[in-house]
Order: sequence, then structure tokens, then C-alpha cells
Amino acid sequence: MLKFYQKVIILGLSLLLAWAGWKGLNALFYQGTASALNQSGEGIRMKKINKSLEDWKKELSPEQFRVLFQKGTETAFTGKYNDFWEEGVYLCAACGTPLFRSEDKYDHGTGWPSFKESFSEANLEYHDDLSLGRHRIEVRCAVCGGHLGHLFYDGPAPGGKHFCINSAAMNFKPAEEARKELPQVATFAAGCFWGVEYKFSQLTGVLDTVVGYSGGKTVNPTYRQVLSGKTGHAESVQVLFDPRVISYEQLVRKFFELHDPTQYNRQGPDYGPNYRSAIFYHDQQQKKIAEQVKAELQQSGRYQKKIVTEISPFRSFYRAEDYHQKYYQKKLGPICSNE
Repeated sequence: MLKFYQKVIILGLSLLLAWAGWKGLNALFYQGTASALNQSGEGIRMKKINKSLEDWKKELSPEQFRVLFQKGTETAFTGKYNDFWEEGVYLCAACGTPLFRSEDKYDHGTGWPSFKESFSEANLEYHDDLSLGRHRIEVRCAVCGGHLGHLFYDGPAPGGKHFCINSAAMNFKPAEEARKELPQVATFAAGCFWGVEYKFSQLTGVLDTVVGYSGGKTVNPTYRQVLSGKTGHAESVQVLFDPRVISYEQLVRKFFELHDPTQYNRQGPDYGPNYRSAIFYHDQQQKKIAEQVKAELQQSGRYQKKIVTEISPFRSFYRAEDYHQKYYQKKLGPICSNE
């Protein structure tokens, strides 16, 4: 008969094997889930910061270093930004990259700052995290690689996103300062997003571009789902730009130049609501500019038909799969029908 301590050892080994098996299954089933959200390394214009851990340790507080570069998690309900509601922009505490806006912050009740949308998808990267024996999507700063928190899909409608972020990973810049110093974001849909992204990326003052899906109701859709026309999403391009170099109005005018805004739910042979013409404005000033340019072009006589471009408030943006990002740089030539 086995003695008590032998039973304990056997039980411990059984639990350890079960844990290892569970992690193995998670790794098998979720392999590449987060990487599909990331941009390809080809053609990315965002400058990376490469510093040693010793350098970061000297620059950051012990808690910031633990969270950002040792993947630590602060205790729930203790972070300085958990119950903080001033207007402005949250930046990476390590490198200062804009991460989230105050208007996208909400109380999820978990004890950590929660956001329903990012400042720009170009500023984030995602990684599969199996550290707790279950699959989670880790969120990192795309510039310095610092650990920020995790992305879940139990957030508020319509986007469903829940960025659960450590306060220690962020600093805050008040709204007035942010408007003067930080880049801005624009979101457009003009048919096949491969060519649209490429054309915007070539403009002086554009810092980065990301293709994805916007304007619909389906949470975190795949390309195949969007292609069906049933998600409500349009193939879209998110443009991160420096307003001191290129204005939003210039981007809007370029948007109208690079496609036919009189075609309803199509561009050339590409047919369906996912190929519609749309401007998703991020604030009232963008709305005003988009409407003014659209009206001006309609009255100019440049187009014989009515401009059908949709001008709607930005709700959410889901980054497209990796193989769609910077597609022209990979394929080295025109492919879309709206060329």
C-alpha cells in the first residue's frame, strides 16, 4: 500500500503533467492568433527604439520597469489611472508613444484602466500569452516593445474591445498639450485597401498606415467574413499623420483623388458594401472638413454623378491579417482594380 507522502508525490506529478498538457493544447490551438493582428515588418515606417534592459532600468521607476520589461501586473484598483478621467492622451511610459485617448476610456470594473479603442493601431503590437495556462492576447508598445497589458473582446458595443492596461505602463498628456504636440489619425475606405494604403503611405507627413476593417458591427472580423458583405465593415486604411506637415484637409482631398466616389458599394469590378467609399471622422473638426470638401467637389462639376461617399463617426477599427499589411511593398506592383 502506498504511503501518504507517495500519494502526494504522485498527485503532484499528475497535476504537473495535466498543467503542461493544457498549456501545450493552448499553444497548439492558438498559435499565431495574436501575430495575425500585427503588422508585417516590411515597409513599416514607425521608428523602433532599441535599448538594453539596463538602460531602461536606469530611466524608469522600479514599478515601471517591472511592468514594462518584466511583464509584471500591478495590483487591481491601485493604479493611478484606474479612476482618472481627465481629458487627454495616454502615452507609453517608456518611449512616449501615444497609446490611448481619454474619450475611449471606460470603467470595466476590473481594477485596471480600460479602453475600447487604441490611439492608432500602428502604435501597438500583439503577442500570444499562455502564461496562466489559458490564451490571452498581450498588448505591447510597437515602438519600444514594452508590455502594456492585454486585449479582450468583452468590451462595450459596438467594437467589443477591452484593452486592459497597467497604469504603470503609461504617462498622461492633457488634451491641450496633446493637440499641439502629438500626431493625429484619419480613417478612410476607398475600395481595395492594398492600393489605398500604399498611396497614402507615400505622402510626406504620413507617419504610418494600417489596413483593417471599420464601419460595421461584427467584432474582430476576418477577411473572409468582411468579403461576404454581411459584417457591415468596409476595407479601410488608418493613417497616422503629422498635422504640422500635412493637414487633414489635404488627406481628404487625396482620398477623393485616388478612387471614384460616385460608385455605390463598389470600386471597378470589386463589388459589395465592403468596397464602399467612406470617411470615418474622429472628431467634429474632421467631420466639418470632410463635409465641406465633399460639397465643394460635388458643386465643382468634376463629377457627373452624385458623390455617394459615406461620412460617419469612427466607432472601431480592426486590424486586418498580417498578409494584408504593406501589401504593395511585398508584391512590388499594382494589384487592386482601383489602379
